Amino acid sequence: MKNIIYLLPILILTSCKSTKLPLKNYESETLKIQKLSNHIYRHISYLETDSYGKVSCNGMVYLNGNDALVFDTPTNNKASSELIDWIGKRKIKGVVVTHFHIDCLGGLKEFHLNEIESYASKLTIELAKKDGQELPRQSFDDKIAFVVGKKIAYAQFFGQGHTKDNVVGYVPSEKALFGGCLIKALNSGKGNLVDANTNQWSTTVERIKNKIDGIEVVIPGHGKNGGIELLDFTIQLFKEK
Repeated sequence: MKNIIYLLPILILTSCKSTKLPLKNYESETLKIQKLSNHIYRHISYLETDSYGKVSCNGMVYLNGNDALVFDTPTNNKASSELIDWIGKRKIKGVVVTHFHIDCLGGLKEFHLNEIESYASKLTIELAKKDGQELPRQSFDDKIAFVVGKKIAYAQFFGQGHTKDNVVGYVPSEKALFGGCLIKALNSGKGNLVDANTNQWSTTVERIKNKIDGIEVVIPGHGKNGGIELLDFTIQLFKEK
């Protein structure tokens, strides 16, 4: 009987911690998930386009304790379903849509079907409505904060660039920035400029660099992740006329 008494707290402690263990990388035909740091993951899904062919699209997942926060949905509902399943029993505090294009909210309906709250700026919701997209349900003006496992994560608007509504996500404790399509991967081109403000783009990214201290992990909207050098590259890219 003593053995049972001693073992029971250990079993309870193990079961309580089980949902907090780091998750493994994941890969299917429609979704990849890659670990970048202790609590930060990049999700990668794919979009077929007329101009660029099959394009890989990035989002970010922040896991802390029993909580999760997602920045941008995968590009379709199937990939979103895979991502939600991968996150598992953690509580998804929300999905943040960083601008109104399909590569940010193409899989939003699946989050809603799973009763996961969605967030976007008021301008993003307005533009998505005009575009006939599934709409995020909660709005904010320029900035919103989330508590994820007792740590804070933010989404914030710093200015126009790729679109006039683009926001970025930042997790101070992880020194991780999700730049979305506002930030370019090294050696990439300027990409889709249909809704862009190229005159303000560099200024916006400079503002991010000056306002957010200690950035180490940077995830762009497309292409390989890196560090602060992605901001420097983007600034220079859009200073060139």
